[in-house]
Amino acid sequence: MARHTDAVCRLCRREGVKLFLKGQRCYTEKCAIDRRAYPPGQQGQARPRFSEYGVQLREKQKLKRFYGVLETQFRNYFAMAGRMKGATGENLLLLLERRLDNVLYRMGLAASRAQARQWIRHRHVHVGGHLVTIPAFLVRQGAVVEIKEKSRASSAVQRAIAVTESHQVPGWLRVDRANCRGEVTGLPTRDDIDLSINEQLVVELYSR
Repeated sequence: MARHTDAVCRLCRREGVKLFLKGQRCYTEKCAIDRRAYPPGQQGQARPRFSEYGVQLREKQKLKRFYGVLETQFRNYFAMAGRMKGATGENLLLLLERRLDNVLYRMGLAASRAQARQWIRHRHVHVGGHLVTIPAFLVRQGAVVEIKEKSRASSAVQRAIAVTESHQVPGWLRVDRANCRGEVTGLPTRDDIDLSINEQLVVELYSR
């Protein structure tokens, strides 16, 4: 499976916004975008000039990197969103928000989406009492997501819960941190997306 192997802090700097890709480090003074709030590279501190296409591309890249999906996956989500009722851009955001790795992160049971993906792949996560090993699994309303009992006492899980203790859990999720489990009590809305993104620019990019 293809995956990003370069320094993820460069991605935040490139998009000019904190994408919370590094887990605990993103909440400390060591966060790269707090220390160097300009794009990486020799021309990083120069004032960029973006064309209309460039602005649209940056919005797409920002959204794709925020949720940790690759280009082919992202195109598939866009096609799926286009077949749904309602605004395509908003449908796209809500599909990405329902990914299992994102739900685990939103519940505060993982310090980052990358860590959530790792735990799902390593068979530590159950949905509705069944083992799920696919980070892209779309959760439904009423689903119970939990870290399996044998994994709850691990130091990595306990550290993640401690780091995310102050995180605000979205209203469509209910969490029991003591038992490392949560329930999807509803479906996400546009207001639950805390990333500053103009999804209409993404729609315009793919409509060219």
